[in-house]
Amino acid sequence: MIVNLKQKLDYHYKAFNRTKIEPDPLQFLHLFKSEDDIEVIGFIASVFAYGSVRQIINTLNRFLDLCACKPFKFIQNFRAGTEINISHRFYTQKDVSVLFFTLAEIYKEYGSLKEFFYSFYDSESDNLKNSISGFSNQMLNRVVDQGEELTNGLKFMFPIPEKGSACKRMNLFLRWMVRKDELDFGLWNKIPASKLIIPVDTNILRISKELELTSRKIPDWKMAEEITNNLKKFDPEDPVKYDFALCHIGMRKLKF
Repeated sequence: MIVNLKQKLDYHYKAFNRTKIEPDPLQFLHLFKSEDDIEVIGFIASVFAYGSVRQIINTLNRFLDLCACKPFKFIQNFRAGTEINISHRFYTQKDVSVLFFTLAEIYKEYGSLKEFFYSFYDSESDNLKNSISGFSNQMLNRVVDQGEELTNGLKFMFPIPEKGSACKRMNLFLRWMVRKDELDFGLWNKIPASKLIIPVDTNILRISKELELTSRKIPDWKMAEEITNNLKKFDPEDPVKYDFALCHIGMRKLKF
């Protein structure tokens, strides 16, 4: 059974290569060559990665129009209180403006999100749970320090594993930044791929149950860890490499 499943997983991993990238928010990262631009568009794409894929892509196209296809320069120069015409589901325009200014302040202080995230990274931890918690809590603290209200939208942008969130969007961003193949970029090379946790969405949830990769019912952090730990049986060094294929099999309603 395990050998059989590994063969199928590896087959789909190879089949879902860069030619199958669309539709997926990851396609926006591949529009850029600069690491700064890739990191910025990657984080913003992950923040907006909920709802229908069409909705996500429409929002990201609006962002590209707004930043004139220069995401890093746009965020670098963003000023507090700037009004923008982008909202997304329950993110208000004000939420998005606060997000952009918070990112601008981090780039001003650290030079990159990578260096900011590294300040929470502990190589001794089994995975990135504590790093994500540190990152999200610090982002929320910065919003408060700006004198802004912590709206439901802003809290949703920065989930915290200890509160039960599977942190799907943050884990997705980390997959893009940490893993390295023709899909993912490997820009954050201080973190090994074995530390990643799979981003659990409805597609991963359904297929993971079908494949008996999880016995849990609620898509929370513990489920994400359980699925990842089971995938480590097939590739202990890079278990999350199967995420893109499994997600797109679900999205396209294909048979595994």
